[in-house]
Amino acid sequence: MRIIWRAYLELLGLEYSLLREDFPAIYDKVRNTPLETRPQGANSVQQICNGIDLAAAFYFKQAWCLQRSAATACLLKKHGFPAEMVIGVQQLPFLAHAWVELDGRIVNDKPYVSKMYSVLSRC
Repeated sequence: MRIIWRAYLELLGLEYSLLREDFPAIYDKVRNTPLETRPQGANSVQQICNGIDLAAAFYFKQAWCLQRSAATACLLKKHGFPAEMVIGVQQLPFLAHAWVELDGRIVNDKPYVSKMYSVLSRC
């Protein structure tokens, strides 16, 4: 239950930047979140991703992929996992998407999502 509250707070912590459409601030938050030492008995990657999913289900508004991925990457880093948020685009029709990778493996989305989008940035 504790991980769900931490996930909810991560989503909430991104809200102001999203409202202002301050994408550099979101990028900086993910990039500058320190990679902590993994504590004994720490949550697994799957538990953290599930926590974000549950927190997003109870969030007061729709949490889109950028917010969910930024929150996931930050929470994973705070639990000792060297996660990267990836932002990609599709040209026709134009679509943008964000997801999280750990050691090149997608952890918070479908495993084939990276084949659908060209990577613009990693942080």
